[in-house]
Amino acid sequence: MKLPRAAARPSPLRRLHDAEDIVLAVALAAMALLPVIEIVLRATLHIGIAASTSLVQHLTLVSGMAGAAVAARSDRLLSLSSARLLMSGTQRHAAKWLSSIVAVIVTLLLCVAAVQFVLAERTAADKLAYGFPLWPVQACIPVGFALMALRICRHAAENWRGQVLAALASAVIAIAFALLIPPVGLTMWAALITVLLATIFGAPIYVTLGGAALIMFWHMGLPIAAIPLDHYHLVVNPSLPAIPLFTLAGYFLAEGKAPQRLLRVCNAVVGSVPGGVVVVTVFVSAFFTAFTGASGVTILALGALLVPLIQGSGYSEHGAVGLVTSAGSLGVLFPPSLPVILYAIVAKVPMGDMFLGAFLPGVLMAVLLVLWATRTAGRRGAKRQAFDLREATVAILDAKWELLLPVVAFVALFGGIATPVEASAVTAVYAFITQAVIHREFPTSRDVLRVMVECGLLVGGVLLILGVALGFTNYLVDAQVPDRAANWAQQALPSRWLFLLVLNGFLVLVGCLMEIFAAIVVVVPLLVPVGTAFGLDPVHLGVIFLANMELGFLTPLVGINVFFASYRFGKTIGEVCRAVASYFAIMAIGVLAITYLPQLSTALVALRK
Repeated sequence: MKLPRAAARPSPLRRLHDAEDIVLAVALAAMALLPVIEIVLRATLHIGIAASTSLVQHLTLVSGMAGAAVAARSDRLLSLSSARLLMSGTQRHAAKWLSSIVAVIVTLLLCVAAVQFVLAERTAADKLAYGFPLWPVQACIPVGFALMALRICRHAAENWRGQVLAALASAVIAIAFALLIPPVGLTMWAALITVLLATIFGAPIYVTLGGAALIMFWHMGLPIAAIPLDHYHLVVNPSLPAIPLFTLAGYFLAEGKAPQRLLRVCNAVVGSVPGGVVVVTVFVSAFFTAFTGASGVTILALGALLVPLIQGSGYSEHGAVGLVTSAGSLGVLFPPSLPVILYAIVAKVPMGDMFLGAFLPGVLMAVLLVLWATRTAGRRGAKRQAFDLREATVAILDAKWELLLPVVAFVALFGGIATPVEASAVTAVYAFITQAVIHREFPTSRDVLRVMVECGLLVGGVLLILGVALGFTNYLVDAQVPDRAANWAQQALPSRWLFLLVLNGFLVLVGCLMEIFAAIVVVVPLLVPVGTAFGLDPVHLGVIFLANMELGFLTPLVGINVFFASYRFGKTIGEVCRAVASYFAIMAIGVLAITYLPQLSTALVALRK
């Protein structure tokens, strides 16, 4: 009799990957559970958990670096340029290899800087909680960068020879860079141009910002350990855990069948009115973008559901693609939008004020999109369905838990029950309970792990960009660039109205060329002093900034939503650009209204006070 073969043991590499996934999921779970437990203890026993805030902040650091390492493992680090997609096969491989070398060099130098930072912190002997030293947690920064460098080498080429050659070239150049005396003039510019070319060829965004920071610090003879120090201080900001926690809630919803349930409700309730399908599309898209923090995720996750629904109501495929692509950006202005949270942190504006200030402008943009799309549908003879009370009732009851989610989030956030981070934790736990326990969308622990890793991957990539971007921004601040920009603007643009017009043009350009989170960290510290010099309300300035970022997603040829839609719907970039052109124009009118009618941004904030 033939005996069954023993099950093959997982390879060491597979075990490492599994361990990373578990660390990432456990960190996110602990971030969500600790604030919820704190709320319960405070309400019942009037006690709290010692150092819980610090623990959650440092769990954000751990989940961020683990997520970045997983993103590098999957070759899914966020990139700024899609130029490589337009190249032929040989050109694409060459561009990938060259950009990977630059990425590895920058990552290795960031790792060296992080080691210097951790060694300095170890000497300080600070404690995290319960007597546990802080430096082992901070050590996840150099460990994360080291893993990322190895994985970028792994993805540099399809064969081992190309991978080894990339690793050797990167190591030699990085060592030379670290040992050289700070250069002047031509060498610095050559290094900056090299990083720029690598960016065009597809290097991750953090390489662009981190590389620029390293070059500037190197040129000035400043210690590069300041870059991971800034990274650390940003990621452990007391308000920042709200970003991964709200994102986690959005991922639990998006990865289950919540989109179908919400679509069914909207279609049953408003599908019978003129333009009802447009309202459905706008509402559902804004909802998921607000919670996931990424309009691209909305397009990829909901596009296959929404486009057939829109076409079935009388739209052409061209109009359906344009509407879904445009609606995917609307959630940027609605709470609990992650860009709004980050803007509040960077610009030092109260988070509640930013949520209130962005709400009415968000409604305006949504209404404009609905009115325009409805008018278009009317010209094309949109079909209408009869209202079915029974279907509407069944749909609402089926989706009752998802419909209550915004209520839970807003009551916790604005009802004085919880801090913003605690409200985000409550939202994440609520989303998990409704989707995994009540609806049983994730029947096994591996399904839950998969969703949490997907969320952590996105969060890790974003936090990585934010961390290295802060080092670059602080260099610009130290060089007094914001003050000089404010002085120049006041001299060159004597009229406030002209300044606002130029500001809009500049921000749309930023929005289409930079990832939104990187734009917030890099541009906002430069923009706030200029806005202050012109007497702009800080909330109004923030809403102008975010509305333009929203518009930048749709900018022809380079807007990020254009690329996502092209990939999702199998259309050329030109076809998508033509589909969104009229929506872009309508939303541009909305941005101008937001800019020149500050009451839209300040009215609700004034009522609250």
